[in-house]
Amino acid sequence: MIEAIPLEYYLILSGTIFAIGSVGVLTRRNAIIIFMCIELMLNAVNISLVAFSSFMGDASGQIFVFFVMAVAAAEAAIGLAIVLALFRNKRTIYVDEINLLKW
Repeated sequence: MIEAIPLEYYLILSGTIFAIGSVGVLTRRNAIIIFMCIELMLNAVNISLVAFSSFMGDASGQIFVFFVMAVAAAEAAIGLAIVLALFRNKRTIYVDEINLLKW
């Protein structure tokens, strides 16, 4: 007999992954690691959307996940292009060493 996994387990997993991602964004200086932590946060949101969608018996949350995945793919592509452009100009990918907007 297969037992269903409770919704709380999915939400705990999602909250843990989101917390790891947010700590990574706030503490890391490397731009590539910051983008990976943002991806972790988006995946945590996807887990909670799918969990609530399955719990409620509605497919709209799972459809919304596809839009979040499309935004994440665009963010990864544009973010990588920005990091490459910054590396070509400044020879660093550390966020605190990039001061292009300063006078």
